[in-house]
Amino acid sequence: METELIVESIMGLVAVLAFLVFLLFFIPNDEKREREKKREEEKVSSAPELSSQVKMPTDLESLRLIIKDKESSTQTLGEALDLVIKYHGTVHTKLGIRAHPDFDVYADILFTLCRHRNASKDIILKFDKALARLNPDYKEDINEAVTKGLNSRRV
Repeated sequence: METELIVESIMGLVAVLAFLVFLLFFIPNDEKREREKKREEEKVSSAPELSSQVKMPTDLESLRLIIKDKESSTQTLGEALDLVIKYHGTVHTKLGIRAHPDFDVYADILFTLCRHRNASKDIILKFDKALARLNPDYKEDINEAVTKGLNSRRV
């Protein structure tokens, strides 16, 4: 009789412990999702919007000309690079171990950006990371283009 009571007590404690473990692992996930949603909403509401005064073209050649313009401001550069990532972020897949010929345009943009007098490190790093994230096969080529651009920068 005493052993049955002890076994039933242990089974009850195991059931309570299982319920508590369930609460420990699954209830905080809902709170975590809510926190992530709040962060996303804050990012969307605080994200810098493109200037509504001047509409930038979205074709790659026009954006490239904006980046090559020595008179482009830091804000204009940032907006142009955001549009490049948004509309032209992915490069065709590599041809074996060689880069696709279209990658030369992106390498030129990176090189020009690194040499631009109004380009800040934040803009360069943001574009570099975004391009590498969208094109992981080209990560080494992207780093090489940035390195060449930074090495050729006038001090």
